[in-house]
Amino acid sequence: MTNFLKKYRFLMLRRLSQIGILVLYFSANAYGFKVLTGTLSSSLLFGVIPLSDPFAVMQMFAAGAILGADVLVGALIVLLFYASIGGRAFCSWVCPINMITDLANWLRRVLLLDKTEKKVWLGRSVRYKVIVLALILSAFTSVAAFEIVSPISMLHRGIVFGMGMGGAAVLSIFLFDLFAVKNGWCGHICPLGGFYSVASRLSIIRVKHNQPNCTLCMKCKDVCPEKHILSLIGKESGDVTSGECTNCGRCIEVCDDDALSFGIRNYINKNG
Repeated sequence: MTNFLKKYRFLMLRRLSQIGILVLYFSANAYGFKVLTGTLSSSLLFGVIPLSDPFAVMQMFAAGAILGADVLVGALIVLLFYASIGGRAFCSWVCPINMITDLANWLRRVLLLDKTEKKVWLGRSVRYKVIVLALILSAFTSVAAFEIVSPISMLHRGIVFGMGMGGAAVLSIFLFDLFAVKNGWCGHICPLGGFYSVASRLSIIRVKHNQPNCTLCMKCKDVCPEKHILSLIGKESGDVTSGECTNCGRCIEVCDDDALSFGIRNYINKNG
């Protein structure tokens, strides 16, 4: 039991966080238990503290919307948290789509689909191009373009307020990640993930690598949704400094050599 908890401690904490956040939103809507009200795009914590999605706010700016001070303050609070502390943790600790894509990629490993010939290839830079496209479309259409089609928003609203067409979008992402591209949505397409990758480049919570302990088993790269960020594995000790790291902790869990851990970023060494 102790070994199981060690192997899946961050995964269980992430699921507790993701499901717990959804429960709080649902409870506010269904029972008036207003700890966290609204949606992931715009919320109120304890009915007082505004929280807004910075990327959604950028789209609204591009669309020409006049935003209230509470929305701007909310976006600043969220942005400062991820930029300074959490890194890209939204993707693995908050976003409900992560549970869907994790399931798809677990099934890929179980069914050995990664061993089959690749049918589709996508570059990691696609998500950054989608960011630009979303802002351009927002400017031309005068609406927050990605928010209209975002499967993240669809799934969240569906769980909190009742599922509609969001189910089809979620199923599409699941099948895409399962059969087409490993970590296809989160690792290649999602502009929100791309936004937090850029915004969190200097955040302090980092995965740390202790090279002398590493036996090059590469289990960490097998489970990492952004395995290119682990280029230092087996080569040198240091921090994983890429903003594309989601701080999910799976690499730490599967490492039997205790070569990986969470820690505070060292801004002085050559990796920082």
